[in-house]
Amino acid sequence: MPRSQKKILIIAPAWVGDLVMSQALFRLLKQQDPKCSIDVLAIKTLHPVLEHMPEVTNCITSPFGHGELKLAKRFNLAKKLRKNFYTHAYIIPGSLKSALIPFWANIPLRTGWIGEFRYILLNNIKTSVKKIPLMVERFAALGVEKNNQLPKPLLLPQLQISPKKLAATLKRLKISLSKKSILALCPGAEHGITKRWPAAYFAEVAKIKKKEGWEIWIFGGPKEKILAQEIQRQSNNICLDLTGKTNLGEAIELLSLATVAIANDSGLMHIAAALNRPLVAIYGSTPPKLAPPLTNRAKILSLHLPCSPCFKSECPLKHMKCLNGLSPKLVLQAIKKLVKK
Repeated sequence: MPRSQKKILIIAPAWVGDLVMSQALFRLLKQQDPKCSIDVLAIKTLHPVLEHMPEVTNCITSPFGHGELKLAKRFNLAKKLRKNFYTHAYIIPGSLKSALIPFWANIPLRTGWIGEFRYILLNNIKTSVKKIPLMVERFAALGVEKNNQLPKPLLLPQLQISPKKLAATLKRLKISLSKKSILALCPGAEHGITKRWPAAYFAEVAKIKKKEGWEIWIFGGPKEKILAQEIQRQSNNICLDLTGKTNLGEAIELLSLATVAIANDSGLMHIAAALNRPLVAIYGSTPPKLAPPLTNRAKILSLHLPCSPCFKSECPLKHMKCLNGLSPKLVLQAIKKLVKK
């Protein structure tokens, strides 16, 4: 059978969770044409996520920080990409600047959602985004031909783990696996404290599960170090603090070992879901209906207060009831149900 001539460039979103959900598009494109090639333009810090997606042929580094325009640099990168002779481009972000490179790279078919006056830059414009409630469906819909429906069920994100890389990560961190259950704590979340369950609550759950014989691992980057230290302080240092000690790829590999994960609405929540790990997903200022964990092994906890979702980085009413009202008892009950199931 001749090799597919379909060469695809994906302009990736800038956030971990959005990139994980984008895999639904990658899987759909591969389902439609198994022999197509898919290259993804993404910032370097997101490449470890892409490396766990078998649909991706190549990762291309985007040198642009969040919000940066840098027109000359974008044009020069586009000129370099012309030699790859891409036939299709899918622009996941909704900004005008994200559509510039595919346009300047002379890619014949450029698909994206309507927005920011980019009519000239795109020639296959999707316009009914508001009719699609789930973000993952919005991403996948970019790969659906006009007048066609999204396939049901949708091919959801599904990250793959390399046993060799996992073993190397365990060896580097000097982690010896036992038969104990592992509780993964993911206390971080971008965009403010209104998405972060209190550290004291994480600590309380950790103490109870430790008494039951579980191991407790804390995940996160350098930004989460202070949160992890507070959880350690309030739980008498019973956790294995991995914050800032792993890169994102290593965190993905270690998270695949979790018996249960507790996560805020964050990138690690979506990673845990894409690893099919049992998951307690905690929502405060954001709504679970827009970007829920894409797995049937999750318990979503949200109080659905009249004041939420507010989408604010700080509580406008100064009480944080949306998170403070989600007691450790509720999370422990969710863990029990997940383990039983």
